[in-house]
Amino acid sequence: MYAIVNIAGQQFKVAKDQQIFVHRLQGEEGASIEFDNVLLAANGSDIKVGVPALQGAKVSAKIVSHLKGDKVLVFKKKRRKGYKKKNGHRQFFTKIQITDITL
Repeated sequence: MYAIVNIAGQQFKVAKDQQIFVHRLQGEEGASIEFDNVLLAANGSDIKVGVPALQGAKVSAKIVSHLKGDKVLVFKKKRRKGYKKKNGHRQFFTKIQITDITL
């Protein structure tokens, strides 16, 4: 069984006991959260599609940890002008584990 759920503005295909990285969510490590914006749910050949979301369907998850992603370097340069600018960025992520999918 799997579901496609909208988490923090992004769509993820999730299954039970799967761990995924999403944008930083509010909550402490070990806390339970629920997502009720389920767009599609499939159990074998039985597929249910929401318009736009399924009524009464929800995905339960547990926050495993909060962490930062890899550093992304941004380098700007204009040739022959002596302009160089180096900047870096690390995105904040939350690692969650899917505990249950209910329809």
